[in-house]
Amino acid sequence: MVIALDVGSSSARAALYDDAGRPATGRFHRVVYESTVTPDGGVEHDPVRLLAAAAECVDGVLVGARPGEVRAVGVTTFWHGLLGFDAGGDPVTPVLMWADTRSTPDARLLRGALDEGALHARTGCHLHSSYWPAKLRWLARARPRVVRRVARWGSIGEHLALSLFGEATTSVSMASGTGLLDQEAIRWDPEALAAAGIGEEQLFRLVDRTDAQQGLRPQWARRWAPLRGVGWFPAVGDGAAGNVGSDCTDRTRVALNVGTSAALRVITEDPTAPPRGLWRYRVDRRRAMVGGATSEGGNVRAWCRQVLRLPPDAELEAALAALPAAGHGLTVLPHLAGERAPGWRGDRHGVIAGLRLDTTALEIVRAALEAVALRLALVHELLAPRAAADHAIIASGGALAGSRVFTQIVADALGRPVTWSPEPEATSRGAALLALDALGALPERGAPRTGLGETFAPDAARHARYREALARQARLDAEV
Repeated sequence: MVIALDVGSSSARAALYDDAGRPATGRFHRVVYESTVTPDGGVEHDPVRLLAAAAECVDGVLVGARPGEVRAVGVTTFWHGLLGFDAGGDPVTPVLMWADTRSTPDARLLRGALDEGALHARTGCHLHSSYWPAKLRWLARARPRVVRRVARWGSIGEHLALSLFGEATTSVSMASGTGLLDQEAIRWDPEALAAAGIGEEQLFRLVDRTDAQQGLRPQWARRWAPLRGVGWFPAVGDGAAGNVGSDCTDRTRVALNVGTSAALRVITEDPTAPPRGLWRYRVDRRRAMVGGATSEGGNVRAWCRQVLRLPPDAELEAALAALPAAGHGLTVLPHLAGERAPGWRGDRHGVIAGLRLDTTALEIVRAALEAVALRLALVHELLAPRAAADHAIIASGGALAGSRVFTQIVADALGRPVTWSPEPEATSRGAALLALDALGALPERGAPRTGLGETFAPDAARHARYREALARQARLDAEV
């Protein structure tokens, strides 16, 4: 058995899996938390709170554990979070999240000073507020006293390792989401480091995902006696684990995840650089993952729920289903947290155009969900050449799993079938499968694929209306 520890942007989870990647009944624990949003565009997490949540999840999943039952712990965490540590390994900054847009001016300055195309080809990342070069420049400018206390920079995964073991490394997977890694040479990129204003000595040593740590500190070894001597694998990015956990491990399957934000991703061994608009991260040294993540997804629906007077979810779902596709006369730019893929303009804002006196709250919600789907259609157009011609789109994430209407909107906007993944915890399952693979515990062909859920076929007439809506969205985007 292995434990999968998943530290996400809105909750931490731990679960026990057997050697075929199947979850053990009743061995799951989840702790929910929220980020802090500041008026100037900041989105932060308290690293102490995240560590406590992760520890509580491990506590919960170890209840009833037998000696020798757990062979390893696989860890996955959210990509892009930036955290500063002092010389003693304690955090001295909050975790700055991908949605933190305060470094947008710094990203703009870097784009004007550097060859972004060449940097994007090497690092797989655009010069954008989501990534570390801009964030580090903003911190040096806005929080110089705090930065002077920082000895090393890392993420929540390194915080877990430092707390549990006293030392940490950075996996190639996590490093690939920073904007600082030369993905061809698998080393920290000198130009990106210079742009960020830091040296390689201020980062953690790079390792692959199979390099486990052992030897819990005494307080943790006492707390988790079944884990004494058990190896913990370094954190991998949640998107990589999500693809593996939803069985999207080659070009025949594209993973679609819609949680707080949204992403389309395909795992590939193609060494060529990603096209402008997409990113390239890594599962490990061998396998890359190309895709695009938007800044909008379930957060847009949550905003509508918070701001508009909406009925309960079941009633809302039925009311949205009764509205015609793109029949509201509205055009929405859903950039509530700036823009990532495909335009990578962190200074964009949300817009609702075409409001009338008779516009209803339900029409605004429908238009907002359609706008998110249209952004995903743009990403899919860029990504499709990297996938097999007849690729399947496998969907996961709470924002889609909870809404047949939203899933159908996405299928109609993409013009391709969208199939629900039957795996409710794809990211956790992926962390478990990667840990089992590192142990050599999986069969030669890997874990058997799980079955598939319901498929939503696109409607040709609705797809045509959404192509017209996409053109209107593009015109509005060019005007504002």
